[in-house]
Amino acid sequence: MGTRSSMLREEEITEIHKETGFSSSQIVRLYSRFTNLDKSDQGFLRREDFLRIPELAINPLGDRIVHAFFQESNCDTVNFRQFMRVVARFRPVKKNVQKNKLNDREEKLRFAFKMYDLDGDNLISKKELLNVLHMMVGQNISDEQLNSIADRTIMEVDLDKDECISFDEFLTAMERVDVDQKMSIRFLN
Repeated sequence: MGTRSSMLREEEITEIHKETGFSSSQIVRLYSRFTNLDKSDQGFLRREDFLRIPELAINPLGDRIVHAFFQESNCDTVNFRQFMRVVARFRPVKKNVQKNKLNDREEKLRFAFKMYDLDGDNLISKKELLNVLHMMVGQNISDEQLNSIADRTIMEVDLDKDECISFDEFLTAMERVDVDQKMSIRFLN
């Protein structure tokens, strides 16, 4: 397993660092985790590889999060570079450190928006909102309560009254939310 980490060339680590903002040690550590998930030993992950991650398997939005990795690759597998681009969206933004496009506020919100935009049409319909709410709460809230939440959300966020939430409307609704706090994973140094 130690040799797998050394398969990353120094220039690849430098390129990934520039693209994602992760330190060299974080990249090597994430590469080790990536290769541990890669049961085929081919240098890529499939959906079933991701679903072996316990935190994703029990997360009600786990399937949507896994889906995001495959949107990045546009195929049935994800290589390490594609994996790092998605994971970078969860890298905390440090003060006095140059921000990276992949983990800036707008990119984090774009990622969150895609969790709700199930059909990929760049709009969140009431039906999509209800589907995600169902994923998140399961049977803990009645359909009537969920409908009420969805109706109220659409009413408050849908500024152009087209009965859908656009990305711009989503951005406006999320203005006061501390996105970096909510969408960050503390990676080991």
